Amino acid sequence: MPARLLLIDDDSRLTAMVGDYLRGHGYEVDTAASLTEGRERLRRVVYDALVLDLMLPDGDGLDMTRELRADARTRRLPLLMLTARGEPMDRILGLEIGADDYLPKPFEPRELLARIKALLRRAAPEAQPDEVMGFGRLEIDLGAREARLDGQRCDLTGHQFDLLVVLAQSAGRVLSRDQIMDALKGHPLEAFDRSIDVHVSRIRAVIEEDPKNPKRVLTVRGTGYVFARKQDGE
Repeated sequence: MPARLLLIDDDSRLTAMVGDYLRGHGYEVDTAASLTEGRERLRRVVYDALVLDLMLPDGDGLDMTRELRADARTRRLPLLMLTARGEPMDRILGLEIGADDYLPKPFEPRELLARIKALLRRAAPEAQPDEVMGFGRLEIDLGAREARLDGQRCDLTGHQFDLLVVLAQSAGRVLSRDQIMDALKGHPLEAFDRSIDVHVSRIRAVIEEDPKNPKRVLTVRGTGYVFARKQDGE
């Protein structure tokens, strides 16, 4: 069954062009020209991924991202943000509040297609369905695609969960940003844009008692990150 995508953007020429291009590559594509229309479609239809413009006539895509991540039904919906505002802080803010990827306008449809494929691939990882990794009070359940601290589910996006898995599967080993990107199966992150650092910061905010003094995901200055093999006094 083909993946179903929702594209929310008020540029009718762009949505027509991108919609036709993605349909030509086997996807089902619905479009919406406003946040109001997009919310209505999301209430009625279950989508496999969302492409969301940052600037819309009736509001800000960042606000909608916050709404989606606060709703259990859409918390893990793969979300790619589009915007003509290419400032680094816009990109960082979008990632911090829950976007999985960020693509500035103008863009090549082929790049959008590649990023959507990467989002969908990460949403259906090749993992043993019953495997649970335990690290003291922290559990990482690959089958359920969730991390739990003291039995309570951690509020992570799909990409943040995948990044945590990459680190945990190499517990005790320092991983550079390039190694992390390679392990994330082609996710189009760039080492210089701080995307990995932003996601690590978000992961720490959820799984660490004191994110400013982390005990689980540690920074190795000038190199990358390491996931502590032993935790919680093990």
